[in-house]
This record gives sequence, C-alpha cells and structure tokens, in this order.
Amino acid sequence: MELQALPEGCIAHILSYTTPVDVCSLSLISKAFCSAAESDALWDRFLPSDLVSIISESSSSLLASSSSSSKKALYLALSDHPIIIDHGTKSFQLERKSGKKCYMLSARDLSITWGDTPEYWNWITLPGSRFEEVAKLVKVSWLEIHGRINTLALSSDTHYAAFLVFKMIDAFGFQHKPVVCSVGTFGFRGCTKKVCLDPNLEETQLDASFQGLQRPSVRSDGWLEIEMGEFLISGVEDEEVEIQISAWEKKSQWWKHGFYLQGIEIRPKH
Repeated sequence: MELQALPEGCIAHILSYTTPVDVCSLSLISKAFCSAAESDALWDRFLPSDLVSIISESSSSLLASSSSSSKKALYLALSDHPIIIDHGTKSFQLERKSGKKCYMLSARDLSITWGDTPEYWNWITLPGSRFEEVAKLVKVSWLEIHGRINTLALSSDTHYAAFLVFKMIDAFGFQHKPVVCSVGTFGFRGCTKKVCLDPNLEETQLDASFQGLQRPSVRSDGWLEIEMGEFLISGVEDEEVEIQISAWEKKSQWWKHGFYLQGIEIRPKH
C-alpha cells in the first residue's frame, strides 16, 4: 500500500515523528500529505507540552488571534515573532525549523554590577528593542553582567548557545582589554572565552591580547550579538540544573561607555 492511500490521521501520525521543516516539504508530495500536514494533532506534537504555562501571562494580540485558528498558525506565530513573558522581563520564541524553545533574558532580568546606580548605568527606551527598557552604560571601569536560566525551561536533548545582544553607540574604553564570557552550571564557571565587543575598533587600536578574537555580528533586527558560550541539555527532562551566563572585564582601569544592553538570548546551536 502506498503511503498516500493511508487514512489522513495515520499520515499525520507518521509526520509527527519528523520535524516541522520536513512536514512542510512532505506536504508537497500529494493532496493526502498536504491535508495531513495541516492537522491540529500533528502540530500539537511540535508545540511544547508546557506552552500554556509559558504564555499564560503574555498579552500578545498576535498570540490570541493565531491560537483561535489552528495549531499550525500558533506554531508559526511563535516562530516568527517573540512574545514577552514574565512581566516583561523575558521573551519566548520557537525555533522555526525544529520547534525548540528560545528565550531572551532582558537587561532587567540580568544582574549588572552598579546597574541601579544612575552615575554608572541608565535605564532607557530604545527603538527596535523587544523590551520596554535597555541598560545604557554611562561609565564604568568594572563591567560585570550575569544571567541565569533553569534547564527545565529549555528543550531537552538540545545543544544551546548564549548570545549577548547589544549596541555600541559612540563607544569607548573597550580597546584596552578583551571582555571575558563564560557559560557554566551555577557555582561552576565552566569554560571561558575572550571576545572583542566593539566592531568598530581597528586592528591598530588593539594590542596583542585581541589577536584572533571573535567580534560581534549584526542581527536581522539591527542589534549586535556575540556568542558567549554553549551547553548541552540532555534527554533527561526532569533533571534541574541552573545555567549561569556571564560577561566581565575587571582588569582595565579605563572608563567604558557607549554600550547598550538589550539582554542575553539562549537558542539552539546547529
């Protein structure tokens, strides 16, 4: 028997063992596959089992309109547009091709040394940010940022990476020492890496300690990002571990300014 001859429910069940991107490709095989690829039961398998609790406090109008139509529409809405959760301190999104969970921890959700001291940091609105506030660095010589996320909030059996999301506007002070980043379990720093945060610095402005260091790239939303490190979530879904993500530069005595922090994004790495 050809697969196309199977009942639509059977085809949808078979497709649920593939990935969302596979389903879109396989829907072109025949009318039967196309119909099965629209099944609510199929797309419900690609949505997180704890989705209701994740989005319960979101007021996104896009979410409300898509959830009233179909599971596929809800999936596509969550993959195309991040929604704001946890009282405005985080965003949540699905990776379109896999359905894996992605989060961004806003600057307000991070621990920033002297972050509540107006002499050193200001909290402002900035066009293009997904959050109401971003942290503007006024002046510090000691830069230190920490974020945390529980592995239970993420997708199991997934290789994740953390990215610092920021802007540099008339920045100064980042040419003297590299910024150190690390990702590890809480209480254990894990592997560290040094990066150059300012993309506008010329090689002649830098000393040998910057040789070959990673520089930020421009995101589709116009912000800069740089990878801070990576970690693996195993297939054991009930194992609770807190991941700590950090960036710091505490050796230079030069004042730094012109750094605007939106947050830290955690998303699958392929």
